[in-house]
Amino acid sequence: MSLENMTEMLIRAKERKYAVGAFNILDYNSMKAAVRAAEEVKAPVIIQTSPKTIEFWGCRTLSVWAEEICRDSDVPVAIHLDHCRELPLIKECIDAGWTSVMVDASSKPFEENLSLTKEVIEIAKPKGVSVEAELGEIGGVEDNISVRDDNAYLADPNKSELFCREASLDCFAPAVGTAHGVYRGEPKIDFDRIEEISKRTNLPLALHGGTGLSDEIFIRCISLGCAKVNISTQIKYAYIDSFVNYYNAYKTEYNPLKEITAQFDTIKTAVIEKIKLFGSAGQAWREKYYGSTNFNASNRSGHYHRHNNRMVYKGE
Repeated sequence: MSLENMTEMLIRAKERKYAVGAFNILDYNSMKAAVRAAEEVKAPVIIQTSPKTIEFWGCRTLSVWAEEICRDSDVPVAIHLDHCRELPLIKECIDAGWTSVMVDASSKPFEENLSLTKEVIEIAKPKGVSVEAELGEIGGVEDNISVRDDNAYLADPNKSELFCREASLDCFAPAVGTAHGVYRGEPKIDFDRIEEISKRTNLPLALHGGTGLSDEIFIRCISLGCAKVNISTQIKYAYIDSFVNYYNAYKTEYNPLKEITAQFDTIKTAVIEKIKLFGSAGQAWREKYYGSTNFNASNRSGHYHRHNNRMVYKGE
């Protein structure tokens, strides 16, 4: 199965009240671990790449890795550009084969955010690339984007409804009280806000800042409409700690492949645990996955059709 966008997998998740895990990878090993984890438990999965990771490896390299890893996969896999503020990089990723992008103009005034989001949609949708956008500002540090907690603010339900009505999004990321990075205290999630925005936008919501949330918070957010859950910091910790732990346990061994294998196994285990928690295990059997008949979201104008295994938007 080739790479797909995340449109159909998220609509299906919202309908069935589970979430698709979106895992920020760092290299070939972590990308492969996440995909193999999804295959093992028969789950759709979203492989996320940050702008910094793309800057380090290059679009072409990451694209080739993704195509090679997913070529014979029997589960739906999307490759998604996470939190990007630069239009040239978004265009470069789309041209290189990314199947999904997130334009993050949340630091800009509402109208500028909406305008840039629409511009990205006009570029992405004809190529079958899904689009995610954010409203409000999520605190903490994600890649090269840092938002102080006192500058973070929650998404307004009225503006969220207007934003999603004006923009034909596939996924909406409202700020609801989560934070990127490691939580310094008890997170204060606005569950009522999640529920209201989900109902008013009728879109799959993305829950950012997933690392460190309790199982109970995850489950409740998913039940209220969060169909995509981002996990980044946990993957970074697993990536480094597994390598260091193996070296400390076997200091006389200088066989890097053993450290790399330990790293792969640790990341794969972490991804499987989250997939099972999010309820998406077993949701990627091909005959089930393509059997969804309730596809179109009510707030979209135009329609989608399948082209080269991607859902391509056709506006009215």
